[in-house]
Amino acid sequence: MWKKAPVLSFKRGIYPNEQKQYTENVPINYLLPTAGSEVIFPVLMHLGAPCKPLVEKGQKVLVGEKIADSEAFVCAPIHSSVSGTVKEIRPHLTVVGTIVNSIIIENDGELTEHESIKKRESYDDLSREQILQIIREAGIVGLGGAGFPTHVKLSPPPEKKIDSVIVNGCECEPYLTTDNRVMIEESDRIVTGLKIILKVIQNARGFIAVENNKPEAIESLEKACAGNPNIKVVVLKTKYPQGCEKQLVNAITKREVPSGGIPIDVGCVVNNVDTVIAIHRTIFRGRPLMRKVVTLTGGAIRNPGNYKARIGTKLNDLVELAGGFKSNPEKIVVGGPMMGTAIFDTDVPIVKTTSGVLFLTEEEAHIPPERNCIRCGSCVEHCPTGLIPTELNADILKEDGEAFVKHNGLDCIECGSCSYICPAKRRLSQAIRTIRRVELAKLKSKSG
Repeated sequence: MWKKAPVLSFKRGIYPNEQKQYTENVPINYLLPTAGSEVIFPVLMHLGAPCKPLVEKGQKVLVGEKIADSEAFVCAPIHSSVSGTVKEIRPHLTVVGTIVNSIIIENDGELTEHESIKKRESYDDLSREQILQIIREAGIVGLGGAGFPTHVKLSPPPEKKIDSVIVNGCECEPYLTTDNRVMIEESDRIVTGLKIILKVIQNARGFIAVENNKPEAIESLEKACAGNPNIKVVVLKTKYPQGCEKQLVNAITKREVPSGGIPIDVGCVVNNVDTVIAIHRTIFRGRPLMRKVVTLTGGAIRNPGNYKARIGTKLNDLVELAGGFKSNPEKIVVGGPMMGTAIFDTDVPIVKTTSGVLFLTEEEAHIPPERNCIRCGSCVEHCPTGLIPTELNADILKEDGEAFVKHNGLDCIECGSCSYICPAKRRLSQAIRTIRRVELAKLKSKSG
């Protein structure tokens, strides 16, 4: 049993207050957008090239119908999660604060499904190429927050020999509990989805990684894995940011992903647990990615919980369906408190990468004022990537982007550990995130 197995981890990291008590024991509830509501689909819900609309104003669409796509390889198509009429196509605010061209559909409430949705009894007769094409056409992306198209991740270059496929169920961000609940409630689908991936990436072993603060999920997964010698549940220490890809790979395989590298450089592929469930759903039920399990939590919401929502549902509609607020939130954060984005408007749609939304009270949202650095070295001691945040901050204050790059600032994973652990409450992570975006854009521009 897992309690007797060694608990794995990575070097450094922090131990923030988990704050998962609001929702970790609440089963997933299904919320459907109401008839007459607007459902909004930004044409960019993933890393890579944006999609182009395939529909026009006034056109009738059905559940599962493809409404946007692109010929680019690093791209994932978008499907309507409701049936209804295309009301308009125009720029709209997203959950991360950007303005993106969006397809707005008026929901007719009937949920009439498109003819392309067809069930399949088995994947045994499908080739590797067919599985990848099905995943691509389903619009599946990384559902842990990154949004990288899954068919691309499962198509490494021939020279990259993959021997380990890791399913990430760590969910180390405070407050968020969607991965925990899907591991408890849909463990069989996770294991079968992993077996499908192992048919695509042959000669690899499968690992399902879970932190040891999720005993019910571990037990459920171990039962589902019984009789599958090529798949193993690995238990990791509850520590932040255990769920980041580089730290996860190191904890399980003891391999170091090189500077500027990704897991395939050391023979690993990492997928979120809900991504694996999405693969199961599209292979067996023929359903493209149209729903997202979202944690709605914090002291200001009336009914905190995990909700299975249709992609495109507006956040304010979702909050109303979940019972509304018991007090006005002081701050609203999309994602977790460590890596999430604060927003000012709830008239934004749930998208493929929306893992949770925090509705924080004044007490929960309080951040002490920033003070001068006391040279204690806590940020250096705890940085999971082994960087020197004070040095990077000095480069930022001097507006020296070249020095920032030289000091490996681009290797920052923006986890927020430095800001969290700093006794002076320096806004290290925020400053690094800003300049990192600028320097990455410069590199992209130079490479064409």
